[in-house]
Amino acid sequence: MNRLRRGLIDLRPLGASPDFRRLWAGGLVSGLAMQMSVVAVLYQVWEMTRSPVWVGTIGLVQAVPMIVLGLVGGAVADALDRRAVVVRTTALQSLVALALALQAVLDVGSLALVLGLVALQSGAGALGAPARRTFVSRLLPPRLLAAGIALHMIGFQAAMMVGPALGGLAIGALGVGACYALNAVGFLVSLWAVHRLPPMPPGFSATREGERRSPRLRLRPVLSSLVEGVRTTVRRPVLRGSFLTDLAATLLAFPVALFPMVNELRFGGDPTTLGLFLSALAVGGLLAGVWSGSVTRAARLGWIQLLAASVWGLALAGFGLAGPLWLALAMLALAGAADTTSVTTRAAMVQLDTDDRVLGRVASVEHVIAVAGPDLGNFRAGVVAGWTSPAVAATSGGVLCVLAVLVVALSHPQVARFRVGDEHRDARAG
Repeated sequence: MNRLRRGLIDLRPLGASPDFRRLWAGGLVSGLAMQMSVVAVLYQVWEMTRSPVWVGTIGLVQAVPMIVLGLVGGAVADALDRRAVVVRTTALQSLVALALALQAVLDVGSLALVLGLVALQSGAGALGAPARRTFVSRLLPPRLLAAGIALHMIGFQAAMMVGPALGGLAIGALGVGACYALNAVGFLVSLWAVHRLPPMPPGFSATREGERRSPRLRLRPVLSSLVEGVRTTVRRPVLRGSFLTDLAATLLAFPVALFPMVNELRFGGDPTTLGLFLSALAVGGLLAGVWSGSVTRAARLGWIQLLAASVWGLALAGFGLAGPLWLALAMLALAGAADTTSVTTRAAMVQLDTDDRVLGRVASVEHVIAVAGPDLGNFRAGVVAGWTSPAVAATSGGVLCVLAVLVVALSHPQVARFRVGDEHRDARAG
């Protein structure tokens, strides 16, 4: 029984920190509302254009500001109070959601306006994302850090499972504008939770008199500040190896672009089946979150990430070869579970192995990798499938992922040897 309880998700962070508890609940509410808004944007753009090209453009207008402002956000997070940064960017996201609701209710009918507002909302979120990523390490002790990240992951997976369905119901009953309005409310809930947090200045530096200086924007160029964050990532073997492991998984084996082709060729193009593919990944991720206790309590997080990334590749290779629908869904669920485990361990190692002085900038590198990797991986999968077949694209990608992870493990032994211990309690104090 004790072993069973130990395997379940570790809920201690919710009891250890009221601030973390509010932050997690606010993130869950805003995540659900955001997933509803995703459906609303897809639906509205399709209704306006009836063009899959314009629907695909939504991803582009989101990705560009995410990458650019995500990097800038790292420098901002290491120069200003991080809570204040997130408060302001979340408030802007709420205002943009309200503007989306108004244009829908007024039936403005401007595609440029919708895409522009989506880009603005994406940029605001990206600007605050690096600062937000540092909150968990400030609110929880190192021994509960991985468990706190796992709780955020399970909230994200739950929002992905439930949010789109709620969005579809809301559009059918109340219209697109209602989804956008609910998104604005969700951001306000998140804003309240962040506003209740204590001030979170970046790593202080002591003056000659022993006093601490308040954080402020430095005079040196932002570009120089960003370079320091990238240099830190490259120089630290644990960070470099962990990020390379993530890129091996996403660049070489990300499968979502293959789903429509696999569905058409093997399962008759039934849209219900296509939805099951997406849900299977989320179900696997959610189950991994529920049973994440053994992972988050473990000391050897690096070894677990390498193993999880390998399982991700093997599962997607299996998806490429699977004949029956049940086997294809099982492989995707296994891949989703491995992905959640890999992301949880990577995020914990980033927090533990990074000096707080540059944590925001390193978090911005992590954010860009998390955003760009899947998009580029989908592009690779689509190109390979066009040249060969979706089965070859999925299987070859999975095998290449496993081989790449093996190369990372051999060239970066520090990742496998990484252990959570007392040395990390003050590792980020500067």
